[in-house]
Amino acid sequence: MSKDGMTYAPKGKPNPVVAEGEFPIAATALDHGHINGMVNGLLEAGATLKWVYDPDPEKVQEFIGKYPQAEAAPSLEHILQDDTVKLVAAAAIPSERSALGNRVMESGKDYFTDKTPFTTMAQLEETKEVVKRTGQKYMVYFSERLHVEGAVFAGELIKDGAIGRVIQVTGFGPHRLNASSRPDWFFNKEQYGGILCDIGSHQIEQFLYYADCKDAEILHSKVGNYNNPDHPELEDYGDATLRGDNGATQIFKVDWFTPDGLSTWGDGRTFITGTEGTIEIRKYVDVARDETGDQLYLVNKDGEKHYSLSEQVGFPFFGELIKDCLNRTEHAMTQAHAFKAAELCLQAQQQAINVTE
Repeated sequence: MSKDGMTYAPKGKPNPVVAEGEFPIAATALDHGHINGMVNGLLEAGATLKWVYDPDPEKVQEFIGKYPQAEAAPSLEHILQDDTVKLVAAAAIPSERSALGNRVMESGKDYFTDKTPFTTMAQLEETKEVVKRTGQKYMVYFSERLHVEGAVFAGELIKDGAIGRVIQVTGFGPHRLNASSRPDWFFNKEQYGGILCDIGSHQIEQFLYYADCKDAEILHSKVGNYNNPDHPELEDYGDATLRGDNGATQIFKVDWFTPDGLSTWGDGRTFITGTEGTIEIRKYVDVARDETGDQLYLVNKDGEKHYSLSEQVGFPFFGELIKDCLNRTEHAMTQAHAFKAAELCLQAQQQAINVTE
């Protein structure tokens, strides 16, 4: 298990939904290590990696070392002019993700970006217009649900009615800071967007999905910098409370305070309360018991169950995304869902009280 969330790149079993060469993709903007998880998921689902481009040749060479099938493109424009490429995956600096995605979609390709997809409401509104005009997809890598087998299985249990109607979701998203290894943009709020906008986006997206909400309101949110005076624009803590349009509620907190002694980068957990049962997901570790993640605990009318799900469930999002791009359907994730999660994390960030100022 990775000690650093920035390099966390899950690998699953190959489960191709297309033949070799049927779905060519390209990778660009290698600013965040999540690009590797995004590419892994697409390749396992049958995508063919054709190109990679980044202004930094060292990043390109490192990427090709992992994915030797990729050819270094001389420019982003070279990728955008290749009519065979169906989708461009990118993990740009957060404040640059929207503009890059707009260029990709204007070229007639679908776009797959790391979270958070936007850092300002103006970016969101502009990209909505580009999506409407081009008909292309602006999909988001919400890895804490899409690339965690325990989280995938929780969704399946909920759809099967295992805990009734979901009425509350509580999320904990601690991360390890590793400040010395972080790029400069990580500490610049204009570039990373704030903690609720950034890693908080995972939590809000999960709430909308598990509680089946089309919309929600931010009841309360707060942020702070408790322990990083050398980086005054870093928010090392944030939390928020939401109410969904169906009455379900959420409480979540995110932070950069993973203890040095933890075996992985963060003890991410999700607690889901339904009218007929509860689910707890221990995503990356079962503290002091098992360093293997993807542990799920279900309690309902049938009793108590523990599931160890590593390498048992897979990651269906990526295959569904490829089929959606080819068939112009919305089974992996609707565009409205991706945009609503983005909008709410921006609102939570905007409304947040800074408790350490």
